[in-house]
Amino acid sequence: MKKRYKLVATLVIVVVSSVIPGNMLKAGNPDRVGQAGATELLINPWARSSGWAGSNVAGVRGLESIFSNVAGTAFTKKTELIFARTQWLKGTDININGFGLTQHVGETGAIGLSVMSMRFGDIPITTTDVPEGGLGTFSPQFMNITVSYAKGFSDNIYGGLAVKVITEKIANVGARGVALDAGIQYVTGKREQLKFGIALQNWGPKMKYTGDGLGFKTQVPASTTTATMTVEQRSEQFELPSLLSIGAGYDFYVKKDSASMKMHRITAMGTFTSCAFDKNQYKLGLEYAWKSMLMLRVGYTIEKGITKDLDYSSESSNTSLTTALKGPSAGFTFEIPFGKNKSTFGIDYSYRATNTFGGTHSIGARVNL
Repeated sequence: MKKRYKLVATLVIVVVSSVIPGNMLKAGNPDRVGQAGATELLINPWARSSGWAGSNVAGVRGLESIFSNVAGTAFTKKTELIFARTQWLKGTDININGFGLTQHVGETGAIGLSVMSMRFGDIPITTTDVPEGGLGTFSPQFMNITVSYAKGFSDNIYGGLAVKVITEKIANVGARGVALDAGIQYVTGKREQLKFGIALQNWGPKMKYTGDGLGFKTQVPASTTTATMTVEQRSEQFELPSLLSIGAGYDFYVKKDSASMKMHRITAMGTFTSCAFDKNQYKLGLEYAWKSMLMLRVGYTIEKGITKDLDYSSESSNTSLTTALKGPSAGFTFEIPFGKNKSTFGIDYSYRATNTFGGTHSIGARVNL
């Protein structure tokens, strides 16, 4: 038992110390906003956890934990599958597809795989000579593939690691990278109602764009002929948007006796997120569950300037706003059991309010076997 606690303590030290010497010393610095790339890593593609506004770092369970705190995947009982679809900033024609699978292995372990793919529709090809288009279209493609492993070290402590492969590309330019996630969850109390969690996300080496699209043809200098040469431009490297989140939560039961305590549950969650290339965030969430079949949740993200509105008609429009999200979010889950093995099928939905466009809508279908 002591060895297990030492291993968990070591993991905590690694998670925290790995970010403190570099990016996190300047965490929440507004001057660094926009200096990181691959910001699609910050988008939650799952419908259930996004309804919390991402506040459930301490209590997220199952496959969706692979995004916010990979330690939660250790709670996978057998097999879990999720398909999710997100309309990001409705009206922009940006769609996000998510698929994931977690499988219980060994006594207390679980492995996971998730794929997140963004599609931006067909964009007209333009050049300096043909700015009006008519040359065809191209479609940018962003994809993140995550492989994870989590394990329960005791009845109270769970930890996990995840590796992400990041791909961004258009027709002739692309970038590839790798990132690491790590997380720990601690549960305690007579009914395991008190929860704590810490998670590191998107820690990895810099990325860089390469491809034929960065080259162009030009005439050879001082040439008396029409000879041309190809000039290749070098793109600058960019860092990943690393995060460090610390959260806590508590389950409140309307009735304390074991026979009916699962009839009504209210869970409160709170998370502080330290952002290396953005403003720090405070996230609050509340969920009501009836018989673990119907769940209603709300969340709110607190960030400096997030309540301000953009005024495009004014030259003095607010320029300190660095996110399209407005703060509030909400969602629900309807889950029904089936089969002799107490398997379940559920539908998840979430809405995230945005400053512009028609908000962000996510819907997902999950199967627990």
